[in-house]
Amino acid sequence: MLQFDGWCLSVDHPVGDHFCRVMTGQAANLPAGIGATAAIVPGHYASEEHVARALARLGKPAAAALIQGKLPTTKAIRSGDLGEIFATEWINRYSGYRAHIKRLRWKDHRNMAMRGDDVIGISQDQNTHRLYFLKTEAKSRVALTAQVLAEARAGLEKDGGLPSAHALSFISERLLEIHNPLADALDDAMLKHGIPTQNVRHLLFTFSGNAPDALLVAALQAYPGPITQWAVGLRVDGHAAFVGAVYDRVIADANNA
Repeated sequence: MLQFDGWCLSVDHPVGDHFCRVMTGQAANLPAGIGATAAIVPGHYASEEHVARALARLGKPAAAALIQGKLPTTKAIRSGDLGEIFATEWINRYSGYRAHIKRLRWKDHRNMAMRGDDVIGISQDQNTHRLYFLKTEAKSRVALTAQVLAEARAGLEKDGGLPSAHALSFISERLLEIHNPLADALDDAMLKHGIPTQNVRHLLFTFSGNAPDALLVAALQAYPGPITQWAVGLRVDGHAAFVGAVYDRVIADANNA
């Protein structure tokens, strides 16, 4: 899991009953951030087992080609993918929820964005076995705007604010493939118990070159609904250059492994 603490300064902004955190990449530590990010990116596109098998069977050039062939080549898709990767890593390390599926492994095409809920974090009560969900929309922009946050809000509000049945079914099928018993709990939540709104939180995750603080606070203040809201913004000055450097490093590391 990616540690943001080693290269970012985090500041929390309480907003009523909601939660807002802004992480700012520190200029002196951005090379470390690029390296740390590049180290976890390949696993979001291809399983470690697949890469290791290609390496063992076909050698280093083939394993490198496997990784490079899954990476997007356009700036916009790289930016969007990295926003989703950062959201997934933050959830797994800091939220108390777990994003069990790295869904970029199932992209239709490397230069296409995936549809549906960006990321869904899940936690399970060990006594009741009931599930709790963190429905997430991730946005990556050089310049974050209120309009972009409005688009994210629209995504969070789909399906009555609940995780979509399509997204949960996708996760359940992937978990079933790896014999994870959480697949049954997901099916129970969808088909037997239902998902009450009190078992859901929303996460609005942004990755931008400009300061997101005021925009995120305003977005939380404007939310009128019953679902607890979290907003996390990652700011990196030189956003586009950072994204390019991460993917360049991933390719270089794959060829030099």
